[in-house]
Amino acid sequence: MRLLHSLVPALALLASSSALAQGAYPERPIRMIVPLAAASAVDVAARIVTQKMGDDMGQQIVIINQPGASGLIGAEQVARAEPDGYTIGGFNDSVMTMVPSLHSKMPWDILKDFEPVSLVATVEWGLIANNQSPYKTAADLIAAAKAAPGKINYGSGGPGSPQHLAMAMFASQAGISLTHVPYKGATQAATDVASGQIPVAFQGLGTVAALVRGGQLRLIGVTTEKRLPQFPDVPTVSESGLPGFFFNSWFAILAPAGTPKDITARLNAEVLKALADPEVRRKLEDLGFAVRGSSAEELRAMTRDQLAKYARVIKEMGLASD
Repeated sequence: MRLLHSLVPALALLASSSALAQGAYPERPIRMIVPLAAASAVDVAARIVTQKMGDDMGQQIVIINQPGASGLIGAEQVARAEPDGYTIGGFNDSVMTMVPSLHSKMPWDILKDFEPVSLVATVEWGLIANNQSPYKTAADLIAAAKAAPGKINYGSGGPGSPQHLAMAMFASQAGISLTHVPYKGATQAATDVASGQIPVAFQGLGTVAALVRGGQLRLIGVTTEKRLPQFPDVPTVSESGLPGFFFNSWFAILAPAGTPKDITARLNAEVLKALADPEVRRKLEDLGFAVRGSSAEELRAMTRDQLAKYARVIKEMGLASD
């Protein structure tokens, strides 16, 4: 994938649109529905990027958090919204590519009911533990779980959330049994790990980086292939307990199906312009995001590929809830 495309083609599309040339869009604030809790990784990234987009477009982009039902509720609001460019969605890949394989009956189709705008960033992940827990590495957790099958709880942002799937994959590969404690959002799960209510969880680093740096959480492993420069002393899960384990997620922007192409092209150009801003990039990278950017078609292809991948994983692991 080409990362952070040249702005010239995107801006050329913007200029060629007659509607945009007349300054017809946007004439009022835009709503971005994020079907996840406030302070979650996607919410944090969305606020950074949309602040810059709104400044450049001359209209505020208002973030509306609509967590619940693993993102189904908020995503449906986007799918059913008027396709006029004034309601868009900020989704993680769980909503787009994991949740559809967890439910036999879906209120929307990710490939038919949405128009892709752009990939924004990938989210690096980590295994977190309470500061008072005995776990210093992934190997410690695996050993403890093998000694007491099913006795160790882990938190997630809800059934089918990436936190849930990451730990389910971890447990399956390690041959251990852990007990899932779902929350209504990733932020609450992270907070309860910090307070000692739950001993461990997988989390996007955008959600927990500040808590880790502030000493409120212990980061015992990252799910990247190599150690992260932001946390150079933290080993990868692969090197410290489970060879070959890798997990990350991503944040993308979509619009309701039927949104005019000139509007989605304008939004795509504004996303790429925001991501090219050094301050936006610095803020995202400091929080553990890898800045990306894509065309609408590249995002559509990614979505299709990930749908197929997670359909296989969820079927193999028996995670479907209905």
